[in-house]
Amino acid sequence: TSHLEELRRRLIVCFIAVGIGFLASYTFKEEILKILMKPLLDVLPPGGSLVFTGLTEAFSAYLKVSLLTGIFIASPVVLYQIWSFVSPGLHEIEKRYVFPFVLFSTIFFVGGALFGYFVAFPSAFKYLMSFATETIRPLPSVKEYLSLSIGLLFAFGIVFELPLFVFFLTKIGVVDAKMLSSKRKYAIVIIFIVAAIVTPTPDAVNQLIMAVPLFLLYELSIWVAKVFGGKS
Repeated sequence: TSHLEELRRRLIVCFIAVGIGFLASYTFKEEILKILMKPLLDVLPPGGSLVFTGLTEAFSAYLKVSLLTGIFIASPVVLYQIWSFVSPGLHEIEKRYVFPFVLFSTIFFVGGALFGYFVAFPSAFKYLMSFATETIRPLPSVKEYLSLSIGLLFAFGIVFELPLFVFFLTKIGVVDAKMLSSKRKYAIVIIFIVAAIVTPTPDAVNQLIMAVPLFLLYELSIWVAKVFGGKS
């Protein structure tokens, strides 16, 4: 059918865009990897570096970083293709929400990832490196660090989507500002639990670094519910 043909064509465009982004990223693979590893490299002992313990580990790391960066670069094209495919079937009121949704979800996600990279990572890795001694020397592997850092960046990005999530719950009548305000003390407990899960260290300082912005996001969510609650 015509819809399947259009879907096929748009998927091909998405794959080509990701492929171009991957090739462009692979050209600068070392620079990208250095940027990603900087929070850990800054707190390693003098002369310290990351190591790879498998023959294919370094190559796999370059491929992984290049692919993820390529997907990020290609995301505007991918989102446009998705929008072009689904928009004919949407009502006008639904179309009105799509662009703000994409814009703010991107802003919150990138903001969360940047917070993790610039604020949470340095203090967390500094704490972890404090356990190094003359007899216990850190030799972090590239594979381990990439898995940890990319997972954490994604987690920070998702957690920072809270106001957007509350917006949709408000629009469908699941929550309102009054309910969120009355449940604030329970939210604080949940926030510290989430902070303990997301933060890679067990110390209270780093968990507090994560909990404070989460609490501010919760307060922002209450404001969002107050402003948009009751509007259609």
